[in-house]
Amino acid sequence: MAFAYAVALTGGIATGKSTVARMFEADGFALIDADKTAHEVLEASREEIGAMFGKEVLTPEGVDRKALGAVVFGDMQARKRLEALVHPRIFKRIEAQSALLDEKKAPYIVDIPLFFETGRYPIGRSVVVYAPRTLQLARAMARDGLDEAAVRARLDAQMDIETKRQMADYVIRNDGDLAQLRREYERVRDALRKERV
Repeated sequence: MAFAYAVALTGGIATGKSTVARMFEADGFALIDADKTAHEVLEASREEIGAMFGKEVLTPEGVDRKALGAVVFGDMQARKRLEALVHPRIFKRIEAQSALLDEKKAPYIVDIPLFFETGRYPIGRSVVVYAPRTLQLARAMARDGLDEAAVRARLDAQMDIETKRQMADYVIRNDGDLAQLRREYERVRDALRKERV
């Protein structure tokens, strides 16, 4: 059965989830990356996406994710159409990877940015990487070179980070320096290693 040993890793834009995912990998946890799977599905679905949203979201190399993001983050109906197309395909691929990892009977990480939003994944344990919204906004603007309105639109398209924090089984705070993040991560890592599924 898929997802028996899975632990969902989630957070929000610019909370540091990718950094924590790399820490888990470095410490020997298997990792399923939903973003990577989503990119693969987007490319495999490029013709349908072009038909749905126009050729301006395509480049000769594939889907222009920045252009597609500009369309769907500003239009809830467009976002729902895209999600209806790609989310079932993403789920199917992740489910297959999970079934293989469950055979090892050890905890592994499924990095899913929209874990709580979709409600699609039957994973019993979750870790949220947390930073306050004001910090998310500042980090995302600096990292992605986007203006405040564009970052706010992306933040508004996701569940509020405070809500995610309340729903999580484990919270890794990332509102200090890297040493603080490492301590927070190690606390959660050690707790997961002690768990019995």
